[in-house]
Amino acid sequence: MARPDLPPETGAAAERGGRDGLYGLTTELVSAVRAALASSDGDRVRALVAPLHEADTADLIERFRPEERRRLVAVAHDVLDGDVLAELEDEIREALIGEIGTERVAEAIADMDTDDAVAVLEDLDDPQRKEILDAISSEERAEVAEALTYPEDSAGRLMQHDLVALPAFWTVGQTIDHMRETGDDLPGDFYEIYVIDPRHRPIGRIPLHSLLRTRRPVLLRDIMAEDLKAIPAETDQEEVGHVFEQYDLVSAPVIGAGGRLIGVITVDDVVDVIQEEAEEDILRLSGVREPDIYRAALRTATGRFTWLLVNLGTAILASLVIYQFDGTIDQMVALAVLMPIVASMGGNAGTQTMAVAVRAIATKDLTTANVLRVLWKEVLVGGFNGVVFALLIGVAAAAWYDNIALGIVIGAAMIINMVVAGLFGLAIPVALWRLRIDPATAAGVVLTTITDVVGFLAFLGLAGMLLV
Repeated sequence: MARPDLPPETGAAAERGGRDGLYGLTTELVSAVRAALASSDGDRVRALVAPLHEADTADLIERFRPEERRRLVAVAHDVLDGDVLAELEDEIREALIGEIGTERVAEAIADMDTDDAVAVLEDLDDPQRKEILDAISSEERAEVAEALTYPEDSAGRLMQHDLVALPAFWTVGQTIDHMRETGDDLPGDFYEIYVIDPRHRPIGRIPLHSLLRTRRPVLLRDIMAEDLKAIPAETDQEEVGHVFEQYDLVSAPVIGAGGRLIGVITVDDVVDVIQEEAEEDILRLSGVREPDIYRAALRTATGRFTWLLVNLGTAILASLVIYQFDGTIDQMVALAVLMPIVASMGGNAGTQTMAVAVRAIATKDLTTANVLRVLWKEVLVGGFNGVVFALLIGVAAAAWYDNIALGIVIGAAMIINMVVAGLFGLAIPVALWRLRIDPATAAGVVLTTITDVVGFLAFLGLAGMLLV
């Protein structure tokens, strides 16, 4: 029940927050829509879905099974506007575009900002994309087609063309009057006005709050801030996210050939980029190329097969190392019981270092200037932890098997492998980064192989020399 001192929407949102999160869908709403779909009550479905924010509508669609999505499109197709399409996961969006048809997709695209339109179109195959582009106006088609010429995941794909750019000799009064007269042509959301020179190059910016606080006769050049962070259109979106984070930007101009102003990136799009890049790194560290929660089981399995095959090869390599010491293991069964501990501890310690290194590279906290200092620190950390855990496992193993020499062997192997884990946990991501290979993609499997091989070699080699 909504609180009497709050608007109905606020009370409902607060009630939702207590059950399912601050905002978004409730379990009750999803169940109600599902029941209405099952009973073919189109009016009820539309009444439940119409008040939802486009992001919540997209979440609702994603929660349904494919046949339920098709029924939802059939009875409430008007909810699938451009904003909802832009919020959907790629797999589901592609399927729904095939359901609703080219004409409706073209209508939705016509009402979208350029960046959102590009997000919808960029994953479609060429014939389908061309069919949709041919169905929209020539002006909109030209803007979207231009954005699609830029590399994927670049600033040119993120930018929107709608912005306010004015010459430096205009006054505040002229600017305000101009925006009032062209209100329908202004961007839906904008935070700054860009000041341009005669060649249409940005030379300054004026936040809206500064404009509104200034008297009408003042020239724009007198109040503009010159600390522009202009972003070339070919810049990778990860670098764009770093610039916004580093300088606390809410928007930034995008420049093309000759430094001409061609678009603007706003913070709402950068939030999505930061989320996407973080998600991508996490998935790649696990050997998964992209989110596949909505993908068919067979496609998901084939997408993960390659990385699992690589892991199988590295596991065989570690097994070959063990095979070289089969005689040693036969003479002392305790070695087979204890050796996974050394490899496991090294692998986990290395993964900790690698995760920090990959993130530091992405945020530019790790550079060529400080890499040696950080490398030495990680070796020291590995050595310190190695000594501590060597004492713990050494004492335990010696007491368990009543063999002090065995405790010394596993303790020494633990120190060696933990130091190696710290060293290579940082060195591998840095080496891949310098080779222009995404460290999140390949670092994990290489590191695991090294820590397994070194762990087995150190433990079984020392055991062969000292125990057998």
